[in-house]
Amino acid sequence: MCEFTILRCGNVCSDVFSLAIVQNQKQSKHLKKELYSGEYAMEKQPKSGNLHVLIGSSGSVAAIKLPLIVKELSQYERLEVQVVTTTAALHFFQPSQLVNAEGKPVKVWTDDEEWKSWSKISDPIVHIELRRWADVILVCPCSANTLAKISNGLCDNLLVGIWMRIYRFIDSDAFVKLSKTSLIRATNPKDTPVIIFPSMNTLMYDHPLTRKQLKTVVEEIGMEVNGPISKTLACGDIGLGAMTEWKDIVDLIVTQFLTNPSKKPTAH
Repeated sequence: MCEFTILRCGNVCSDVFSLAIVQNQKQSKHLKKELYSGEYAMEKQPKSGNLHVLIGSSGSVAAIKLPLIVKELSQYERLEVQVVTTTAALHFFQPSQLVNAEGKPVKVWTDDEEWKSWSKISDPIVHIELRRWADVILVCPCSANTLAKISNGLCDNLLVGIWMRIYRFIDSDAFVKLSKTSLIRATNPKDTPVIIFPSMNTLMYDHPLTRKQLKTVVEEIGMEVNGPISKTLACGDIGLGAMTEWKDIVDLIVTQFLTNPSKKPTAH
């Protein structure tokens, strides 16, 4: 439905919007508590000194490695991990698979929660709070689709942007399709490093548009790109396009961002 049609639909649309706003206000109460209190609280005060690693996962088969990355990172002292996932990424893992070294669940943010926390001005906006929380953001893996969105400034999901809010009142399915790239669009890489780990088929990686997009995110936006590497891909092809090995991703974060890294004591 176009904006012009919405504006002309009169009292019927007004009633629909009013009802949706009331429902959204009720839904937002729980998520506000989750944002500002409890185990996954976003810190309004200066950070505790822990390294906050925010991992954004897009719909590449390499997302199956995310549980390994999350669990290994969480073994380190003074390091906290949270995850933002696109809908497509959830084809490759379940949120329940993302646990820390103690087996406790790691917070996973999805598109739905972007709107459940917001009903009026002054309410928390999830992608902004996540950006404030993060010390470093990993786009891991970064699919060809997500790379194209980032390089062109699209913000149609929690990971890369928020826009067209009107759709959440009209068609929830349409909203889900339009809600995955807000976090990256709202982040300044000069303040919060963003590291992209591409993962795609060799022909997709070798495409002229991919080269242009990678140049844009590095030279114009200021993000870092790590990988891809050559190996046998999920499709059976052998070539460049696989995500950096998951252990190397962990080592990069630990050595580059964590001062005097040490693992947590192992329970006996």
